[in-house]
Amino acid sequence: MNGVLIIDKSPGFTSHDVVNRVRRILGQRSVGHLGTLDPMASGVLPLVTGSYTRLAQFYLSSEKTYEGTMRFGFSTDTYDAEGDPTSAPQPVSLNKEQIEVLAERFRGIIEQTPPPFSAKKIKGVPAYKLARKQKQVVLEPVQVEIKEFEILTVEADRVEFRARVASGTYMRSVAHDMGQALGCGAHLESLRRTSVAEFTLADAHTLDQLAEAAGQSSGMRARSAAIAEGQAGIPTPGEARDSRGPVPLAGKPDHYGSHPEGVPEQSADFVPDSTRQKLFEAFFVHPRKLLPQFPSVTVDQPTTARIRSGRTVNLPELTRARQVKVFTGQRELIAIATRVAGTLFHAKIVLCATDTPIRA
Repeated sequence: MNGVLIIDKSPGFTSHDVVNRVRRILGQRSVGHLGTLDPMASGVLPLVTGSYTRLAQFYLSSEKTYEGTMRFGFSTDTYDAEGDPTSAPQPVSLNKEQIEVLAERFRGIIEQTPPPFSAKKIKGVPAYKLARKQKQVVLEPVQVEIKEFEILTVEADRVEFRARVASGTYMRSVAHDMGQALGCGAHLESLRRTSVAEFTLADAHTLDQLAEAAGQSSGMRARSAAIAEGQAGIPTPGEARDSRGPVPLAGKPDHYGSHPEGVPEQSADFVPDSTRQKLFEAFFVHPRKLLPQFPSVTVDQPTTARIRSGRTVNLPELTRARQVKVFTGQRELIAIATRVAGTLFHAKIVLCATDTPIRA
């Protein structure tokens, strides 16, 4: 299964937790994410599967939007609600005019110091690993851009906001720095990511919805197998079925504290059948919607073969765009090609090297 899947992540799970669970649900090892989302945050977490993991390079500097709440009155070591207090709590009574004036200092291109509990590296080591060991973390300020920063409501010690930011911007640091500026301390109480690049919450599905589809797939496979064997049995609780008969669920509960119900533990070379593929297809973003900055070109089979063999090709693309998406048919994205000269293109990445289906 090759595609882009948008998960609406729940608070409390790391991005890696989500990737691991999706690997189990899809029965596919090749799954990655397009940008970490903090454990305490919820919202849009784009995942790439199969050969589409090669598209990650085009999303390294993706714009993001957030909605969240800052709490003033004390700061924390993680700059969010999951950390330990680093200042004594104090009563705060904010007003919107005061916060609007302060927020203006955080709009546009600013210098920002990343949180000590972050993925920023110090001599090759992620800062959060050093911070967890209570080692000194010294991170240099970096230039970031906050394109929009709207104050929605201000009530007592809490401020609700909406922000649109360039890649690398930490809203945790914004909250911390605003608290420092007011002299009362502050931290990020909640955060929801509403978009990453072209992906929004409208494209997102929960892990439970994905697991439910997996359960439907397993049930349909079991039913088909039972009919083929002249039986009409239903899998008993605690086991799932595929065409080979009962398959035990994974032996240990996952990070969420329970098994992904109905999802059998599968081998790394498991290839979904057409029914399973169809069930999951609705969860993936249509390939034509990906990378909207690149025009789409549809090619015939001879041209497809030349692209897959690494040869340059002439494409009917007249917009003068430097890069294009190359399709065969409506859904099969086969390459991202770079213009060499005129209408001559060479594939920057090929998403399927041969006509043989990619095995998970």
